[in-house]
Amino acid sequence: MTMWMNDVAAAWLMTTLTTSPVMVALVQTASTLPVFLLGLPSGAMADIVDRRRYFAATQLWVALNALLLAAFSLAGALTAPVLLLLTFSNGVGLALRWPVFSAIVPQVVTRAQLPQALALNGIAMNLSRVVGPVLAGALITTVSPAAVFVLNALLAGVAFVLVLRWKSEPRASALPGERFLGAMRVGLSFARQSPRLRVVLLRVFLFFLQSTALMALLPLVAAGLHGGGAGTFTVMLSCLGVGAIVAALSFPKWRETHDRNAFVRIGTAVHAVGSCLIVAVPEFWVALPVMVLLGMAWISVANSLAIAAQMAMPDWVRARGMSLYQMALMGGAAAGSLVWGQVAEWVDVRSAVLAAAAFGGAVLLLARRLTVEGGEEIDFTPAPPRAAPEPAFAIAADAGPVMVTVEYQIDPRRADDFSAVMQRTRQARLRQGALSWGLFRDVSVPGRYIEYFVDETWVEHKRRLERFTAFDAELRAQRMAFHLGPQAPVLRRYVGDAPAGMAEGTLPPSL
Repeated sequence: MTMWMNDVAAAWLMTTLTTSPVMVALVQTASTLPVFLLGLPSGAMADIVDRRRYFAATQLWVALNALLLAAFSLAGALTAPVLLLLTFSNGVGLALRWPVFSAIVPQVVTRAQLPQALALNGIAMNLSRVVGPVLAGALITTVSPAAVFVLNALLAGVAFVLVLRWKSEPRASALPGERFLGAMRVGLSFARQSPRLRVVLLRVFLFFLQSTALMALLPLVAAGLHGGGAGTFTVMLSCLGVGAIVAALSFPKWRETHDRNAFVRIGTAVHAVGSCLIVAVPEFWVALPVMVLLGMAWISVANSLAIAAQMAMPDWVRARGMSLYQMALMGGAAAGSLVWGQVAEWVDVRSAVLAAAAFGGAVLLLARRLTVEGGEEIDFTPAPPRAAPEPAFAIAADAGPVMVTVEYQIDPRRADDFSAVMQRTRQARLRQGALSWGLFRDVSVPGRYIEYFVDETWVEHKRRLERFTAFDAELRAQRMAFHLGPQAPVLRRYVGDAPAGMAEGTLPPSL
């Protein structure tokens, strides 16, 4: 709720400090850009440190930022640049908080319960979207914007205490925690090798690039309605939240007849048409019911894409994956605020919103074959991996790189089918953190193949073994079905060994 209250107060306060549409739209950019810039680093931190303490630290950041906003506002020292700076700082707190919050939800529910849990989370978020703007609007009109920031600081402080009292389950692993840069690399590698996650990231970026036009310019749209003002702005935001709640309550019934692809397509279309209607007919009695429809469309698309993203990831990389999702979302929102705000500056607000809606229609046509549901659904349920043999000599945790080779003997007539399975194996190895992968065919023995993959260090190799899932077990069974002979494929592990007297990472002398 503090997020919506802060956004409402900052957006309306900016209209009193400047008349520039660009500056008004930049409030939305300042709020969302930090998530785009800091999403992956914050996701990596949330996956490698204690999530409870990290979550509490983000709440403390938001509380202190709210106190600064209140102090500047009460002192009358709040200018447009200062407001943008502190809004950006508040966005930093949200950027640090969102990945860990997204990763917590699947920890407390089963995979089958995840859609309902995310829908309930959406209801809670949109209840705050209703209550927050109404409360903020009441405080702005009856007291001052500073009162909103003071209340935000108090609520964030309460949330900080509640998070500290939450008892989370520690993640059991005998291995040391991942290194920060390595964790980010693995997160990016996972996303690159996950076709479903890549589609979700693209769709959420494009949707928010379109839909943010109306939200970023909403203070000006509200002021342009016949009889519009501060109260109009907050009521329109509340109607948006009401629509989102109504839709979230209807999701179980709607999902009986529509898949996530339909939710995304219909929601995008409804949002584009509704945005056009609001600016084409600037009447209060038209804007409010349309905002309800827009809220329904917005939550339908956002919830469907969030579920698709959660389903595409195991728990060990979930915070990093959801941080990439939030980066795509907020990157689209930040870019949309800047682009459509500039269009409004060049032409007018109405033209900017209409242009964004036309862009949404074009996206529907161009992305109609990109699916977020259907096809192969990967089961990331943890599965016990095959135990790794003890090395014949002591190996330091940071020794590496580590190369693994696996020798297969197959029927040459099944080479094409084997190649297809090995391409899926390639994606799986790289998703788990391998640096590289390759498959070679023996030129002297028909049907003999050698697969190799490389891990960064010995501890990263052992960590990858911990990430074994039901999908990996099924994929291993498919590989074994091709192998001929009574013995399992020969597996060998090699660890990098720099020549004596040569610093690791240096090139050997020329021969």
